[in-house]
Amino acid sequence: MTEKKKINLNRVPIPKQKPLIRRGNFNEVALGYAEEQAIEEANRCIQCKKAGCKEGCPVNVDIPEFIKAIGEGDMPEAVRILKSKNSLAGICGRVCPQEIQCEMTCNLAKKGAPIAIGRLERYVADWERAHPLVSENQKGNCISKDKKVAVVGSGPGGLTCAADLAKLGYQVTILEALHVAGGVLMYGIPEFRLPKDIVQGEIDYVKSLGVEIKLDHVIGKIATVDEILEDGYNAVFLAPGAGAPMFLNIPGENLSNIYSANEFLTRTNLMKAYLFPEYDTPIKVGRKVAVFGGGNVAMDSSRCALRLGAEEVYIIYRRSRVEMPARREESENAEEEGIIFQLLTNPKRFIGDEQGRVKAVECYEMELGEPDESGRRRPIPKPGTEFIIEIDTAIVALGTRPNPIIPSTTKGLELTRWGTIKTDEATGRTSKEKVWCGGDMATGAATVISAMGAGKRAAADIDAYLQGKS
Repeated sequence: MTEKKKINLNRVPIPKQKPLIRRGNFNEVALGYAEEQAIEEANRCIQCKKAGCKEGCPVNVDIPEFIKAIGEGDMPEAVRILKSKNSLAGICGRVCPQEIQCEMTCNLAKKGAPIAIGRLERYVADWERAHPLVSENQKGNCISKDKKVAVVGSGPGGLTCAADLAKLGYQVTILEALHVAGGVLMYGIPEFRLPKDIVQGEIDYVKSLGVEIKLDHVIGKIATVDEILEDGYNAVFLAPGAGAPMFLNIPGENLSNIYSANEFLTRTNLMKAYLFPEYDTPIKVGRKVAVFGGGNVAMDSSRCALRLGAEEVYIIYRRSRVEMPARREESENAEEEGIIFQLLTNPKRFIGDEQGRVKAVECYEMELGEPDESGRRRPIPKPGTEFIIEIDTAIVALGTRPNPIIPSTTKGLELTRWGTIKTDEATGRTSKEKVWCGGDMATGAATVISAMGAGKRAAADIDAYLQGKS
């Protein structure tokens, strides 16, 4: 009679930089598992017959299988299993919200801490980076078909779709608007959360599959979708993201030293303001900074401002901590680093000095009423509670919306009332023949992994369409 395996309900902690040290640098906060820690965590997995974790994964990774390979010390097999479904594992292991997806549906979560799936995914990806011949030997020759597919945008959705189509043998070209590939992975997520060499490594892997990437190609300007199709492409997948920022629309918002989070993070990350004076990128960060919003972008902006020299940084959010959409790990990291959370607070107006620079923000207190259409309790202003916070920099992190350049130059694309492209959720098909869409352009601002899931579904349907199977 075999002895029943004793279940360890506590996950192995991941080493991190100490808060007082990391708030002064842009190095990665989480340091990753060592081999012994990864094996110990992997061996917590009970290898369920019905693996709930798989149901929670938007890209259908064979989670128990790759974790079992880690536990057995067979890293080439762990790489093979993971990369067969996920071409961007090093990215997902760092920024994917596993706690509300695969880890939430892990069967161990019913009794204790779920398996640290994201941390193990990162471990496999980092091991692969240190052993590049492993994936090189598993790759083979991808291009085998004479049909061409254009992918617009090189963010997570575009890279995933391109990689999957290349593995299926198609000739794939990515058309990227910026001078660097990676989309939001490069311009939007800070170095301390997602190092740029990790992103570049994943991009290089996609290129190694035979995918061509053309930079500085603003579709809608340099060429339209119709012109791409006329140029001999058999299908187009639109994944340009949603890069148009949203604002507060309150008095004084046009004062100097008020940024959108998009501009602030692009200057910091893509234009490398964090490497001053090596990169002399213009960015102004004062002593007191206010960041408006409660999502991951707000956390990223506030933590960047701190590292760029601010003495006090406020997160101003109109709801409570419970309703805050940021990942819990990111809000905890921000608080550990000294970010001040000014919750149940909303701005009324910005106040400027004689030179037209912001010097303060007038706010008022909020209270929570009944839930609104999002399911969160509606914030209601409390009369007579106005107060002033002195600041010299403001960053508005309220989210983004799609840029209208592609829809406005493409006939036959049906839009939603929010300006996103209307698609079939299961396939990514649009109202226009031979055109698919996924990611933020289809859903509005969402997560990296949801964009990747859309890229995978679209790649499968494009393949079916081009093979005459649908």
